[in-house]
Amino acid sequence: RFAPSPSGDLHLGSLLTAAASYIDARAQRGRWLLRIEDLDKPREVPGAADRIQRCLEQFGLQWDGAVIRQSERLPLYQAALRQMRRQGRVFRCNCSRQQLEAQRIYPGTCRRTAPDAAEPAAWRFATQAQRVCFEDRIRGRVEQDPSREYGDFIVERRDGVIAYMLAVVVDDAAQGVTDVVRGADLLDCTAAQIQLQQALGLPTPRYAHVPLLVEPDGNKLAKSRRSAAVAYGDTVARIRELLELLGLDPPAALAEASPQECWRWASEHWRLAFLTKIQQISLQNRG
Repeated sequence: RFAPSPSGDLHLGSLLTAAASYIDARAQRGRWLLRIEDLDKPREVPGAADRIQRCLEQFGLQWDGAVIRQSERLPLYQAALRQMRRQGRVFRCNCSRQQLEAQRIYPGTCRRTAPDAAEPAAWRFATQAQRVCFEDRIRGRVEQDPSREYGDFIVERRDGVIAYMLAVVVDDAAQGVTDVVRGADLLDCTAAQIQLQQALGLPTPRYAHVPLLVEPDGNKLAKSRRSAAVAYGDTVARIRELLELLGLDPPAALAEASPQECWRWASEHWRLAFLTKIQQISLQNRG
């Protein structure tokens, strides 16, 4: 699945991840789903969700089934939160960002001393001290202790907005997602998500974390940094560029092909092994 946030238009890094996810699904003769992660309404840019869909269509990235919007799935997330409250796996927290800004991970303040019941508070998932191991299809074996390396994380914000960490695991399970291909910036939260899946009795998909496309200064492309939106221009030329960034060597004949023919060729030649030794892809190194 590809699950962008409508906080801005797609940039080239987003499109690269979408391409990797799409090719991998088609290479396995699987379905490719599109989910719009629109829970954080204050950060949503008007019209961005529609432009994201038009961008994917322009590049021939055709999803299967209906587009899912997280804002329409709140009962699922609330049910999962209630389940964890019954299990004692979440706790209320009224710590402010200012209080925590010097902390690498949450120090457990409200886990030790609960805030007054009358105070507005977020809900945090209480991570357990255990090693979580998983086999990343690009990075190989990964072993992390979420309690030490990620910390207790928010599943519902103080303002009642469901957080990404809860919504993503509920949606992946509900949609029957078997493989997640996403950016390497999310690798560090994967073990924490697996622990959340286990707490909810949900299956764990296979993960593959694609190297990030970064600016010449080494910073990742991001909507929050106003990275330039994807320019259409010569669509097939841009697709060939994406394939090259993903370690493929498209033949010259594809220059006259349709976007669908380019993706078909890519799915027939796809190997995640191409990406195993690449830590990140810099825009200044493009051929």
